[in-house]
Amino acid sequence: MSFIIFGQAISTVQVLTGLVVVLAIAVIVLFVRSRARAEDDELDAEHTMAALLRSQAEMQGRLATMAEVFGSRQAELNQAIGQRLDGMSQRVTATIGEQTRSTHENLRRLQERLAVIDAAQTNIQTLAKDVVGLQAILSNKQTRGAFGQARMETIIADGLPMGAYAFQPTLSNGSRPDCTVRMPNGSPPLVIDAKFPLEAWNAIRSAASPEHGKIAAQQFRRDLELHIRDISEKYLIPSETQDTAFLFVPSESIFAEIHENFEAIVQKAQRARIVIVSPSLLMLSIQVIQAVLKDQRMREQAHVIQSEVAHLMDDLSRLDERVRKLQGHFAMAQKDVDMIVTSADKLARRGERIEALEFEAAKEPAKTRPEERPKPADNRTSQLKLRVVDED
Repeated sequence: MSFIIFGQAISTVQVLTGLVVVLAIAVIVLFVRSRARAEDDELDAEHTMAALLRSQAEMQGRLATMAEVFGSRQAELNQAIGQRLDGMSQRVTATIGEQTRSTHENLRRLQERLAVIDAAQTNIQTLAKDVVGLQAILSNKQTRGAFGQARMETIIADGLPMGAYAFQPTLSNGSRPDCTVRMPNGSPPLVIDAKFPLEAWNAIRSAASPEHGKIAAQQFRRDLELHIRDISEKYLIPSETQDTAFLFVPSESIFAEIHENFEAIVQKAQRARIVIVSPSLLMLSIQVIQAVLKDQRMREQAHVIQSEVAHLMDDLSRLDERVRKLQGHFAMAQKDVDMIVTSADKLARRGERIEALEFEAAKEPAKTRPEERPKPADNRTSQLKLRVVDED
């Protein structure tokens, strides 16, 4: 069997031989290529291995750098954390110390306030005892009168000098007012009564119902009217006491309540010439009386003051006369001093002239001849000139 290729007849054997040759060549080419590829692969593997080694070395360097950086950063972080912890511990310590001091200070202040509260409580207890005692005093009529009398005596004794008042004096009708105050210009004394009907007033305050309050108010009105009538009948004596008397109320609140709720009693007292006064009004009245008494004493001593002023003017005129005489003596002494100074100046000038003449007399024998000496007449002339100059 044969084949025609490119116009030539080729047998099967040739074809097979050619195929074998072609296959052999292909195998050789493949082997060469595979060998070359293997060599290339080996080279690539070597290059890859070298690159891997280099990458590994670089990675190890980077890891070492990173480890160093991480170590330094960790040291810095540890240092910063330590500093932060130290600062926080210091701040916490300072805050705790401040809170401790503040707590101690607050406890100290609390103890002081508790001590003040204890003292105030003690004072309140003492005041409660005093109030109970005062209530017991005011419940007794005689003791209550002594209480009002004591307050009135204190106000008057503080405001007036000794001798301007009298406590518990006896009047001509045998009655004894609580106090009399001496008035100026020989006028009769002023009577002050300190007995205030406080029982009815306490009944008004302690009334349990409005009906009881009305009954207590009526009783208080009757008691006060009766007391005002007693003062008017006992203490208002013509030409012996003033035609007006004071009824002393030892409480400002009671005084205000009377003028607010019992106006009729106040008007009735005024018609009876009885003036209801509180402690402040009594003090003001005493101050007015003191000023009037002082003015009276000044008027009584006016002639003495005028006499003393006249004596003072006489002494002043004598002093002026003596000062003028002393001024004349000083003027004469100044004139004598001026004359003495003038005489001293003349003596000084005379001494200077004498000294000059002696100096010229010492120089003349050496410069002049005997025939040129001055004549006696000339000496007499010079002496006359000196005398005239001295007289000037």
